[in-house]
Amino acid sequence: MFWCRAGVPGSCFAIWSALPCHGHLAPHSDPGYALAPMSPSPPIPPAPILAQPPATAPVGRLAPSPTGLLHLGHARSFLIAWWHARSRGGRVLLRLEDLDGPRVKPGMSDASVADLEWLGLDWDGQPFVQSMGRERFASAVGQLVAAGRAYPCVCTRGALRAALSAPQQGDIEPRYPGTCRDRYASLDTAAAATGRDPGLRFRVPEGTIELVDGVVGPFRHDVATEVGDFLVSRRDGTPAYQLAVVVDDAAQGVTEVVRGDDLLPSTPRQWLLQQALGLPSPAWFHLPLVLDATGRRLAKRADDLALATLRAGGTDPRAIVTWAAHGAGIPGLTPQDRTTAAECAARFAMAVLPRVPVVLDPATITRLRGAR
Repeated sequence: MFWCRAGVPGSCFAIWSALPCHGHLAPHSDPGYALAPMSPSPPIPPAPILAQPPATAPVGRLAPSPTGLLHLGHARSFLIAWWHARSRGGRVLLRLEDLDGPRVKPGMSDASVADLEWLGLDWDGQPFVQSMGRERFASAVGQLVAAGRAYPCVCTRGALRAALSAPQQGDIEPRYPGTCRDRYASLDTAAAATGRDPGLRFRVPEGTIELVDGVVGPFRHDVATEVGDFLVSRRDGTPAYQLAVVVDDAAQGVTEVVRGDDLLPSTPRQWLLQQALGLPSPAWFHLPLVLDATGRRLAKRADDLALATLRAGGTDPRAIVTWAAHGAGIPGLTPQDRTTAAECAARFAMAVLPRVPVVLDPATITRLRGAR
């Protein structure tokens, strides 16, 4: 497992900050974070700082999850993320988020890389495979446990599995009722009482979180009321989605996160973890989704719109780039044009991105499939 029951593990990753925090919690009612007895939370030690100065250019990331084939919605999000960084002289990192073990499919990491390269995207350095260095999460989890910000949870495997994966738009995420909160004094106590290794949940403070998104604008979310204490580590020690992205964004020096707005509700949870761990918060940009003609978001199970399927069928990737660029407000393009990702970078501006979903009508799908 990646947390320690008898002490606090040492730091296993280095972090630097290039951006200030982008939010606040108000009003804040401190419930007392210690496992037992309840007492005021000790201060969180600052994150270690690298010797070199922070980068002056933005650092973005492409973070596909190898749980299925990428589709046209992913193409649009990754192109916009790439354009947003490259248009300002920034760096782009590639991270393969493969921690959701039961849903990860063989060959999907290679397929994702091939799709991104087909679209004309590049990245700085080698791809970062999330599962290859799980020990880096030990320090973060140990820090949360030592500060009383996380507590043991022995609730059913089904409930934990539901909380582990990255949430998607339309998914129903029931509020955790706090069954295990303050129930066990320690991880050892929980394991001895139940005969099972516990997972860990973050102790969410009361209050509404107010954040500002670069696309959505100001938004508010009451995590305690709407979600409750959320999972940060499952019973086998695998870090949950919310903790993994927070730790890796900080460790890699990511300063901006561009992704679909189905992940907007995750942002306050990630901000809470960043505050608890003393980590920087990136700038967030949540994009309107790509919908089909019925108004439903595209899904990985729709293989007929998968990039790999279009690629195998001979579709010209420049047609997809043009479709995404035209819909992103890049000037001087018509749907019939052919352009590359690199040719669009200098003309991209997040400020002119339309704030409405993109609808893939049958005529557009036919045109993209037949583009040669």
